[in-house]
Amino acid sequence: MACFPKVGCSVLAVSAVMAAVVSHAAQAQTVVRIGHVGPVSGPQAHYGRDNENGARMAVEELNAQGVTIAGKKVRFELVAEDDAADPKQGTAAAQKLCDAKVNGVVGHLNSGTTIPAAKVYSQCGLPMVTPSATNPELTQLGYKNVYRLLANDNALGAGLAQYAAQVLKVKKVAVIDDRTAYGKGVADVFAKTAKSLGIEVVSQQYTNDKAVDFMAILTSIKSRKPDGIFFGGMDPQAGPMLRQMQQLGLSKAYLFGGDGICTDKLKDLASGARTLNNVVCAVGGAAIDKMPNGKDWRARYEAKFPMQFQVYSPYTYDATMVLVDAMKRANSVDPKVYGPKLAATQYQGVTAKVVFEPQGDLKNPALTLYVYKDGKKVAVN
Repeated sequence: MACFPKVGCSVLAVSAVMAAVVSHAAQAQTVVRIGHVGPVSGPQAHYGRDNENGARMAVEELNAQGVTIAGKKVRFELVAEDDAADPKQGTAAAQKLCDAKVNGVVGHLNSGTTIPAAKVYSQCGLPMVTPSATNPELTQLGYKNVYRLLANDNALGAGLAQYAAQVLKVKKVAVIDDRTAYGKGVADVFAKTAKSLGIEVVSQQYTNDKAVDFMAILTSIKSRKPDGIFFGGMDPQAGPMLRQMQQLGLSKAYLFGGDGICTDKLKDLASGARTLNNVVCAVGGAAIDKMPNGKDWRARYEAKFPMQFQVYSPYTYDATMVLVDAMKRANSVDPKVYGPKLAATQYQGVTAKVVFEPQGDLKNPALTLYVYKDGKKVAVN
């Protein structure tokens, strides 16, 4: 339909032209959907929201950049699912993402959900990058599509045991774990390493990831007079445990734990317990102000999601960027085409220079120990 200067263009003609332009633009644009799974309901929801925020922030920034792949402008969408830190719900969410034919997955948060979900993603050929699942078994399963962005439990448990023995001169410890893949894994490594360093493990106790009453366990442990207690689990349990340690007079015992308890929220969950000052915890990465681009990233995150930062959102951000980097290098958003490119990743992220070992673990991951001073989490090393 033509428009002539002397005659003018009718509204109908202009509308038709605009519709054609919009249609052409839509055809030239590729929609890439990134799945994210984490616990955004239940007692671990603060972790899940933080993780989802990091992935969402990456998607928004990628869209602002105007990424082009295979000659077409790409629009990224985040497809967020809730696994409530439950393995069955985690595998259901994984299957849902497979059925939706998303282009890649960031997640899950917990080892207990990530390990069974990884099998689902492997079967449907979806690349998966976890920002926080630390059980070593994940990358020992032989799946070619699974990658991890931080140190595993071998590093966390061993690092804490070494610090306990060599710096704090601890002689006796008790060990508690929540029987999840994460909690049991990191506790077993701590106990094994502690024994090898001459620390006596005087008690080994078990709970679950929904418990809030630890009085019976702690009473049993108190009679063994440990210098410290290692807890393999998450902060919704560690907070009440700290309060009950104080109530029972275990006010001088250290509480050791992995990244599951190493959050800013632990202060609130401990409800003012002085035993918070006895916490020593480990995170499989650098402190955010020591990350290559951590300070600037944290400022951008706080502007978008004030007071929501926990631990792993920089890793979900990087995980999203790593997937897209592989797509760019493959010149394709097809998981079967870009997936193999992940193995050759050399990406400078917020958290680290991302390079993977052959089995999918991060090469040369950092480890940071933290303590709490005046209610604030402070890096030791």
